[in-house]
Amino acid sequence: MTVKEARKIAESFEKNHNPSEEDVFLFTEAMNFLIDTEHNPRDMMYLGGYYYEIKRFDLALKYYEMAATFDYDPAYECLGYIWYYGRTGERDFEKAFKYFSKLMEKGDPVSTYKVADMYRNGYYVEKDQERYEQIIEDLYPKVKDMNNVFDPVPEVFTRLARIRTSQGKKEEAIDLYLYAKDFLAQRIRHNAFFGNLNIMKWLIDDLYELIDFDMDYFDFFDLYYLLKTPHKISFMHGNKKQKLESVMEGNECTVCFNGKWFHSRDDFFKDACTDNMKLTSIYDDLYAFEVEE
Repeated sequence: MTVKEARKIAESFEKNHNPSEEDVFLFTEAMNFLIDTEHNPRDMMYLGGYYYEIKRFDLALKYYEMAATFDYDPAYECLGYIWYYGRTGERDFEKAFKYFSKLMEKGDPVSTYKVADMYRNGYYVEKDQERYEQIIEDLYPKVKDMNNVFDPVPEVFTRLARIRTSQGKKEEAIDLYLYAKDFLAQRIRHNAFFGNLNIMKWLIDDLYELIDFDMDYFDFFDLYYLLKTPHKISFMHGNKKQKLESVMEGNECTVCFNGKWFHSRDDFFKDACTDNMKLTSIYDDLYAFEVEE
């Protein structure tokens, strides 16, 4: 294998929304060849990110730590997440705070809101709601005009929306949620990573605590609200009608989409496809949403 061949495999894999086991094998072999050959921390992070996305956190940690040996800032952020959430089975808030604080001092917005979260929750540091809110307030003007879909706009906006809700500023909170929803939907179209989907789910749940759900006008991501309870729903893609149903089993609904069953709304949003395309990647091509029952 040559570097050029390995890069081509990696580029093809990135565009493949439904890779086979062989595709995955070739991709990981290519990335490990590039890492061994060029020692580029970007490649280490890319492979670690792939493993993080498929929840192989032990391997994600391996490659993030490898990248950190090159003093590569993105590695510190990802290591912070690994230890903050205990992705490998062990939480270590001291390590998380160390990694996030290192980047916060450099002005990194993601690590900044994670440090804020640690003050809100009392993780490693003493719980301090006032400091949490001040960090988020100070961060908002720094991110509000960002326009890259991977910028942390939804993360900051949803945190500020919850602060505004607690302050009784309902309309401002609603505006923040709606802006974050549109921004995040565009990100998910490019990367339906489970973390992005979780943010959208929590956002939708919070939003509809503040406003009434309009059964006559809703979109794809509003299905997070409907699929919490039993419903029969239809929508269109092209000229084809799509059928969706949620059925209560135990404490939550299972979801059936065009005859295929999913254990939960989370699994539906992560995996549902039509015409071999993930719904999350074509959400803005879906229309005529209707609750039938």
